[in-house]
Amino acid sequence: MTRFKTHIKNCLRVIRNAWHFYYALALVVKVVCGGFGISPLTP
Repeated sequence: MTRFKTHIKNCLRVIRNAWHFYYALALVVKVVCGGFGISPLTP
């Protein structure tokens, strides 16, 4: 039973890390796209 609980905890940790990675990636894309969106407006 303990082994099963450990497996579940590991899966949850992986899922949580994946969400953090997803949000970090989304933030980078927003910053890059925002930079490209603003660059034509700047002299």
